[in-house]
Amino acid sequence: MMLRRGFILFLPRLVGLLVVACCSMSIVYMLACTPKGDNQQLALPRVHSPTVKEGYEAVLQEREEQHRNYIVSLKKQIAQLKAELQGRTEQLKKMQNQYPDPLEVWLDHSNPEKAQANLLAFLRSQVDKAEVHSGVKLSTEYAAVPFESFTLQKVYQLETGLTRHPEEKPVRKDKRDELIEVIELGVGSLNKPEGVGNAKHRVYTASDFVEGIYRTEKNKGTLYELTFKGDSKHQFKKIVLFRPFGPVMKVKNENVNMADTLINIIVPLAKRASKFRQFMQNFREMGIQQDGRIHLTVVYFGKEQMNEVKSILENTSRSANFKNFTFIQLNEEFSRGKGLDVGARFWKGNNVVLFFCDVDIYFTAEFLNSCRLNTQPGKKVFYPVLFSQYNPSIIYGHHDSIPSLEQQLIIKKETGFWRDFGFGMTCQYRSDFINIGGFDLDIKGWGGEDVHLYRKYLHSNLIVIRTPVRGLFHLWHEKQCLDELTPEQYKMCMQSKAMNEASHGQLGMLVFKQEIETHLHRQKLSSKKT
Repeated sequence: MMLRRGFILFLPRLVGLLVVACCSMSIVYMLACTPKGDNQQLALPRVHSPTVKEGYEAVLQEREEQHRNYIVSLKKQIAQLKAELQGRTEQLKKMQNQYPDPLEVWLDHSNPEKAQANLLAFLRSQVDKAEVHSGVKLSTEYAAVPFESFTLQKVYQLETGLTRHPEEKPVRKDKRDELIEVIELGVGSLNKPEGVGNAKHRVYTASDFVEGIYRTEKNKGTLYELTFKGDSKHQFKKIVLFRPFGPVMKVKNENVNMADTLINIIVPLAKRASKFRQFMQNFREMGIQQDGRIHLTVVYFGKEQMNEVKSILENTSRSANFKNFTFIQLNEEFSRGKGLDVGARFWKGNNVVLFFCDVDIYFTAEFLNSCRLNTQPGKKVFYPVLFSQYNPSIIYGHHDSIPSLEQQLIIKKETGFWRDFGFGMTCQYRSDFINIGGFDLDIKGWGGEDVHLYRKYLHSNLIVIRTPVRGLFHLWHEKQCLDELTPEQYKMCMQSKAMNEASHGQLGMLVFKQEIETHLHRQKLSSKKT
């Protein structure tokens, strides 16, 4: 009873406390949700207000007034920002007028002539920035942007991947249209010679196009160098065009006379008399009979098989009535760089194009012209990417017999690859070779000396023409990587050896040969059962 009576007495106090708590919470909520003015806070309707409704109407009116004031304040701030922006814009225009940008291309429609002049100035600045008139110093051999070469029918490309072919017709329409447009522009430029007036001149067509090379520098444009037949057998026309991510612009139109341009082919050699005999057959047909403007320098190391090599050289000289050759014998260990360097410095005549060659190389007369056209003393050196032949016994293993050498020299994915990691076959004028410092004679044996020379040219202001060519082949031969080589040379030699054998597909057929034979055997057994 005592507990019940106490609870009944405490209950009214508890209810009172709950009411006070609820009122306090309501007041706090209203205070928190009521917007504030600049210097005051909206008040709740007072207890002594005429009515609660009128109090809330007053609150709403006051809030609406504050919102209006806030909107007016925002408009004023926006107007101030616009005025400030306008002022900054006028200051910027004054600075541009005072210090004009040489690459400015503002298209002011009120002054079309000025807009056109500005645009042309910008496009020509792209030509100046690109590697057209002079070379750019590069850090490594991989920094050079290679050219790709093309004829009327085919494109010879380096980056083939797994689907594209080293030689193919341009599949993409944009690439076909691009090359056709460039050739047509070249023909049009030849048919509108500068400074001729009304004099009659030869009419050129696309059939006069011999070959072209092109490359794209991503932030500048595409450079095209086109070669056309000239007025005689050994004369050519060369057109240089540049597309600066806009209209193609003619950079140069010049006559190129190669009738008196001699090439000195330098071949370092040790033993390998049978390979030299094969090389001399190619040299006689392409160099002596078809080209005729050629000199051969053989630098021979040691004495073993030397008499046989000299006999091959002398027999070719007598039978072809060819006297333009030099034989240099060195009694020391073979060094490719040393042999080429000695052969280049031994020449005592006028400035000559040097073609550094190996005994296992096959070249055509068209390549010799490319060698001349892509070199220029003090300006350009030529680093062709040759096509390297796979092992014929693997390529033609399923045939009854291996075809002749001439029939093997076709550019297909199954027959070989672009040797884009090799820099040994190169053409340059002797003056450029001497000025650059020649080969590093401390490098012995196989590999390394060619990359070192290539880097020297990349670090100079000479333009390095790097492009695949259709007339230069590396003939397959078994490669021996000697234990005396340095670790770096041995690694390069083994890499070259691995890539020489066959394509990925052909090597795969060899690796899985037993699995394939097992599958065929099971197929025969199952067919017999049925």
